[in-house]
Amino acid sequence: MNKKHKVNLSDDQRVQLLDFVKKGKAGAREIRRAHTLLMADSGSTDEAIARTLHTSINTVSRTRQQFCEENLESTLSERLRSGKPSLVTDTLEAYLIATTCSKAPEGSGCWTLKMLADRMVSLEIIDTISTSTISRTLRNIDLKPWLIEQWCIPQLSSEYVYKMEDVLDVYAQPPDARRPLVCFDERLCLLIENVHEPIPPKPKTEDKPGQKEKIDYEYERNGTCNLFAFLAPHLGWRHVKVTDRRTKVDFAYCMKELVDVHFPEADVIKLVMDNLNTHTIGALYEVFEPAEARRIAQKLEIHHTPKHGSWLNMVESELSVLVRQCLNRRLPNIETLKKEVSIWEENRNENQVRVNWRFRKEDARIKLKRVYPTPQN
Repeated sequence: MNKKHKVNLSDDQRVQLLDFVKKGKAGAREIRRAHTLLMADSGSTDEAIARTLHTSINTVSRTRQQFCEENLESTLSERLRSGKPSLVTDTLEAYLIATTCSKAPEGSGCWTLKMLADRMVSLEIIDTISTSTISRTLRNIDLKPWLIEQWCIPQLSSEYVYKMEDVLDVYAQPPDARRPLVCFDERLCLLIENVHEPIPPKPKTEDKPGQKEKIDYEYERNGTCNLFAFLAPHLGWRHVKVTDRRTKVDFAYCMKELVDVHFPEADVIKLVMDNLNTHTIGALYEVFEPAEARRIAQKLEIHHTPKHGSWLNMVESELSVLVRQCLNRRLPNIETLKKEVSIWEENRNENQVRVNWRFRKEDARIKLKRVYPTPQN
């Protein structure tokens, strides 16, 4: 040990260093210096310290020297390092943020790193700048102009609030066998057929790696169809009806099936659905005789979700599960689709998968306070 720079810690310094390394909240360099001082104080040689802490002997020696010539605080703290000044000034960063948040030039879907670098040069903010510097700066300010998140932006109005609270009140009501709750919605489904047979996956062998299933990019489109989805969240029941279209006629027959086939013993069915133009009681009168249309209509207590408020419809979650578990592949025709959806539906109903809806009206008034309009005196 170099006697000129021998480390002799006081009791307070030793306690401070032990507490420093135990908390582990400092950087790796500071913690390594603390361990160096503790080991040097216990009599370890520079070679032993360097080997244990995976550092160099010169680094250990410099740490001891700094402790002896200065103090404990300056030894542990990270010093400012000299280097080339950053190209990214506050002015450049401000222009970069403003440009990134603006609309991309005509002919481009979004700003690219090269376009942003060229724009900074053309604005004479800087003589030259690389795309890597632009990328690093955007990463530091968490801006990604090439990413777009699709979101359902609500129309903030009193009508939105009324319909939202109406649906939430329906969800808060206890289950009633005579007045079951049913959520209804629909979605488009593409019918796609493989032109070439997929190559099945293969496991890893001694001489060859494993292979994933391979599907040719070429396919044949066989049109589209529609899926009507019913969900009784309290009962763990769902039904998906596959149809060629989603006209008012199809909607009317769905309502008749809901009333007469699925819930014939119910006094009233509390039906939650969106405001699609075909989702009207008037559709019943266009398809059935007035007496029959009136009979079906009297069995339905309809609650519409607000416009751009599809997240309030529980069946949306069920359709998402259907897509991820059953429809995430190429289905060539409507017959195959009906068969696969029927099997999926049967399995889900056998397990009685329910929805545990926890969002209440009281929660909406707190978390969505900005949606509520200000009352006028």
